[in-house]
Amino acid sequence: MESNDSKTRKEMLDALPHLRRFAISLSKSRSDGDDLLQSTVERVLKKGVPEDVDMRKWMFRVCKNIWIDEIRARKVRQRAAEGQDITIHNRPESETEIMDKLKLKQVRAAMDNLPDDQRAALSLVAIEGYSYKDTAEILGTPIGTVMSRLARARKNLASQFSDGGKPFSPTQAFRA
Repeated sequence: MESNDSKTRKEMLDALPHLRRFAISLSKSRSDGDDLLQSTVERVLKKGVPEDVDMRKWMFRVCKNIWIDEIRARKVRQRAAEGQDITIHNRPESETEIMDKLKLKQVRAAMDNLPDDQRAALSLVAIEGYSYKDTAEILGTPIGTVMSRLARARKNLASQFSDGGKPFSPTQAFRA
């Protein structure tokens, strides 16, 4: 039988890829997301985890709270908006790969345009696969609030992917 520390360590390690995606989703930036992930892990290691709590849910909640604190601190310091990541890509091998990258860029741009509360709820449900109940617990909001945020997020995404009934074009991804 494994020790409690070993079990906690394994649960934490298992949660990291999911938590990283969530942190990147909240921050809209890989580098800020990685910093947020590191801060979350540091805080959980320093403060510990309450007994009988789901490690993954707890870490998501800590991450969300750290992000809220960061947003508040940025407003107080009146920092400029985040810079955009610049990534150098190798030449794509096929037209399919190019289209896949354009679609991914479109989805990222659409997600980035969502308000923070909608993006967090959508990320937890659609990307991480959490139930509405678990998402409500992680975000510290009633389940009805999660449901309405998801509905608004879906409506916002649908409107971003249509233009008066016309499909979302690949060139729109570059306007953001």
